[in-house]
Amino acid sequence: MPGLTASGQFHPAILKLMNTTNHIITFAVDGTAHCLWTEAVPLQELGRLNVQRASQIEFNPKIQKWEVRLASRPDVVRFSHASRETCLQWEREALQ
Repeated sequence: MPGLTASGQFHPAILKLMNTTNHIITFAVDGTAHCLWTEAVPLQELGRLNVQRASQIEFNPKIQKWEVRLASRPDVVRFSHASRETCLQWEREALQ
């Protein structure tokens, strides 16, 4: 089962995830994992990584706000705010 060691125990990275954060990792039948990137969880310990950008947050100088665009629809601003941190929080909530 994905996320378990050979002895059937949860991998230490999964235990850390379960005990200290609200990040979600989903595992496909083939064992691949999908999640938002975080420095809070040592994802490299789960194996080889393939990281793909899910969104882009950029400052728009014309309106003086940060804008969030999803990689699936880069032409559409999904959220904007004067605070980049608020945009990051929206991103985490929307994409998890």
